[in-house]
Amino acid sequence: MKRSFIRQILESIDDETISFAGGLPDENLFPIEDLAKASEEVFKNKKHFQYTISNGITPLREKIAKFYNDEGFETKPSNILITTGSQQALFIIAKYFQNKQIVIEKPSYLGAVNIFKMNNLDMKPVSLEYDGINIEEFNSIYSSIKLAYLIPDFHNPKASQYCQTKRDEIIKTVQEHKGYIIEDAPYSELYFEQKAKSISSEVPNNSFHLGSFSKTLSPSLRIGWVRANEEIISALTMIKETIDLHSCGISQYILDEYLKDENRYKKHLELLRGEYKNKMEYFVEVLQEELPNFVFEKPKGGMFVYGKLEGVDTKTLVYEALKKKVVYVPGGEFYLGDEVCDEIRFNYTHSTKDEVRVGLQRVKNIL
Repeated sequence: MKRSFIRQILESIDDETISFAGGLPDENLFPIEDLAKASEEVFKNKKHFQYTISNGITPLREKIAKFYNDEGFETKPSNILITTGSQQALFIIAKYFQNKQIVIEKPSYLGAVNIFKMNNLDMKPVSLEYDGINIEEFNSIYSSIKLAYLIPDFHNPKASQYCQTKRDEIIKTVQEHKGYIIEDAPYSELYFEQKAKSISSEVPNNSFHLGSFSKTLSPSLRIGWVRANEEIISALTMIKETIDLHSCGISQYILDEYLKDENRYKKHLELLRGEYKNKMEYFVEVLQEELPNFVFEKPKGGMFVYGKLEGVDTKTLVYEALKKKVVYVPGGEFYLGDEVCDEIRFNYTHSTKDEVRVGLQRVKNIL
């Protein structure tokens, strides 16, 4: 295992450092007033400060189940397990499959890679192209392993989105081999054009669909969830009970109160999509001006721009950048080995326009 570069960086940077590193939302867009009103209601009831049930409070699971049902993905509250962020959901699922083999994308989310290592999952990386995983490689390996971890929507780190053809191929392969997929979807609501249908919706009994309020409302609430079949949810709940008795009750009650007004959350998501699209467009514009040799695909959603500076060791570069008070994540952090060193992940959602301009100019000057 290697510790998350991003978590280490967050501990070492100061207020003067311009950070393009973490997948941080824009705190200016947090619905503070609405969450404060929801909290006020929650704090009126002493029972909200008591222990609650392990799988998550029922009304919140009902509301999350409704998200799925509204999209045509039949789901009951009993299909939902509330977790302490989707990071905990990943750990619980890895525990469920420990000592097995698993297909992962190359590159992949470092937090998941570390969890899989800790639970002795033998990872088999498959190349990730801009329109999704390499299907030939995937089918070849999945046929015997029958388990995969995928981030189809606005990938972390690559910012890419699976095309419908590749989604259909994966569905067919999962059905044919009666395997499972873990579909990580923290960014799926942050689309700029249209929302793609989840792979899990076509294989509901053979999938784990992970969601989170961290990217859409507030990371500090630490509330995520897993959607899976009822039998698996029961098994996952037992594993969760060995980690904590339940995820934060206060956070769950606040979220439940906030979500009572469906239109409020929908409007908030629309606001996020519009603001983040504008932020992405500006970041890309400045990126092309300041770092014209940076090769990348323009994202269609999410929080990241990912690409390469051919011939540049981006890990060596980042330590020089830190001295000049700017930071990003070198792409090598998202691979199992050290074979890639010229790629970079930039976060564009957290920085102001001035910070984007100054930060990218600093990187340019170091180069």
